[in-house]
Amino acid sequence: MSKVSYYTPEGLKKLREELRHLKDVERVKASRAIGEARDKGDLSENAEYDAAKEAQGMLEMRISKLEDALAGARVIDESQMDISKILVLSKVKIKNQTNGMEMYYTLVADGEADLASGKISVNSPIGQGLLGKSVGDVAEIKVPKGVMKFDIVEISR
Repeated sequence: MSKVSYYTPEGLKKLREELRHLKDVERVKASRAIGEARDKGDLSENAEYDAAKEAQGMLEMRISKLEDALAGARVIDESQMDISKILVLSKVKIKNQTNGMEMYYTLVADGEADLASGKISVNSPIGQGLLGKSVGDVAEIKVPKGVMKFDIVEISR
């Protein structure tokens, strides 16, 4: 049974495109590699065949995970969301109480997380610590060195 995950329309489109690519392009490549390795002779001593079969197994596992994710995928309707609290798709500005550093993050589903572009998963420690908070609240986030405190400065969509 797949769990429900929330995506932006763009994130869901990206997930579907990846699955289509794996099924339509990568599966064909994997099958071709197995066929070529099989043609090279004795399968009991054919490392190329074993590697091709293992790669095919990994590909099928990835396809299965994407299919499960899509089965439980839901698109988020931002117009219906409360902007007074931090939720999925909230854009937040937080300030580290220790060093005064300000950071901007957008909370997204696991599959859309990309720290380089400021998108963090709602299931990450920071994401979990921010969910449900309002402007003016303090988020206490557990990290390996202890607890970090962040002031919630701004929330937007």
